[in-house]
Amino acid sequence: MAGTDDEAVAAADDALYVLTAVLLTPAQFPSALGDDYPEACAALGLPPRADGYGLVLGQDGDGARWTVVIDDVSLVAVAIASWDCGMEYELSPDERAVVTALPGWPLAVAVAAPGVPAPHDPAPESADQVPLSPPDTSTWGPAQRRLGADEIALQWAVWREQIDPGDFSSPGERAEPEQRTAEPAESVRDGVEDGPASGHQGVRRVLAEARAYVDSPPPLGRVRSSFAPGDARTLRADGPGWSIVARTDDIAFVLLDEEPGEVLPIGRGPELPGLLEALDKLAVRPL
Repeated sequence: MAGTDDEAVAAADDALYVLTAVLLTPAQFPSALGDDYPEACAALGLPPRADGYGLVLGQDGDGARWTVVIDDVSLVAVAIASWDCGMEYELSPDERAVVTALPGWPLAVAVAAPGVPAPHDPAPESADQVPLSPPDTSTWGPAQRRLGADEIALQWAVWREQIDPGDFSSPGERAEPEQRTAEPAESVRDGVEDGPASGHQGVRRVLAEARAYVDSPPPLGRVRSSFAPGDARTLRADGPGWSIVARTDDIAFVLLDEEPGEVLPIGRGPELPGLLEALDKLAVRPL
């Protein structure tokens, strides 16, 4: 999502040319920053405020990268929705809404403000901390695994249509791997389970840890629920070394840190529907 290049907002008494903005709330936060909302906040040195934050990413007049944190979440949400619809929206938060201005960007931004120097970190004398920088996604790890799960949730129909219903017909039998291209992973292969009881050791561990969330709720944002067609919900759960993406009326996909680039679909089976329903009940949802 990106705003227009020539928008400006007053932050810390300096002009900021707004390039983009993102939400940092319990239900919607950049997955690359952490498995849950408190972890994502900690990556920016922020306390996990109940109502969340809006992050405004831009450049100052010298071209330096800054992330302005504001507490007017609804303003950022409206701006993002407008930009996503191709509409112009001048994101100009009141100075009273500014929580802090952080040097650097926590996420990669592909655009730059016109008429100023190329994006660069602020000079040390103008910042009182090490500049933020995007997580390393050049190799497989937690950040890339979570971004891969984001992509599956965003392109659910594309991923789902690649799964043949016949793949789930034999319990414990795995489908032949296929080479696929997906972002952020360079290549993705699949292995199919016929339900939660099937034989992939990593999947069994993930499902056991996800079930434990039902009895002992995890940190805020570990389980998130968002809109899906019909009466279903898109469910996202993360944990140490794993991510789950599922539709409450369909199957689930698992990604593991220990299996680079692999996406493991899980069939409905006898147990998955109940687990997804229970997780959806404790999940946080966008307002």
